Amino acid sequence: MDKLARLEKRLGYQFRDRELLQLALTHRSAGNRNNERLEFLGDSIVNHVIAEALYHRFPEVREGEMSRMRASLVKGDTLARVAKELEFGECLKLGAGERKSGGHRRGSILADAFEAVAGAILLDSDVDTCRRFLLEHFESRLADLDQGDAGKDAKTRLQEFLQGRGNPLPVYELLNVEGEDHQQHFEVSCRLQRPRLSVQGEGSSRRKAEQAAAATALERLNARA
Repeated sequence: MDKLARLEKRLGYQFRDRELLQLALTHRSAGNRNNERLEFLGDSIVNHVIAEALYHRFPEVREGEMSRMRASLVKGDTLARVAKELEFGECLKLGAGERKSGGHRRGSILADAFEAVAGAILLDSDVDTCRRFLLEHFESRLADLDQGDAGKDAKTRLQEFLQGRGNPLPVYELLNVEGEDHQQHFEVSCRLQRPRLSVQGEGSSRRKAEQAAAATALERLNARA
């Protein structure tokens, strides 16, 4: 079984037009024929499906709170984590520079690829099929969504989680910075003293990398509970 067939199995969707999937996984660094247009389309359907799911799941929640909930689910860090869970990295088509710099692990590239794949599924099938695909891979996150926490960022929620249990606050450390000034990539560690845990996050700014690390730490802590 080739890489794309394995990915289709993880996606739970088999493409009629395999070229659409290949295009969705092609980063702009690989050439002029890339996934940017599919990403544009996918961004719209992801936002629509998540907004629709929140509307039906939380009938008593006001518009502003639903907007914050949606933002927490469709932000780049979340999309990148879903793409990592689906192991997009092994299938990405990147230019030589991006390959050498670890682009297959870069959160922004993975998030864009996820949106592009959603757009490709929409074109290859229909809205209902794309909706089923997205809800399947967001169901656990929708189920875990706490209305009170929806507007809080990951660092705040991690701090409150630790303080509520009388544990020391996390320590964030900058591990690496790559790229030119206008397109830098940051890697940050988040270390907890109690319970003992060390994770990493990445992003286009130090703040985003710290948020990604905090989100990963929360996922690990919740998994232990």
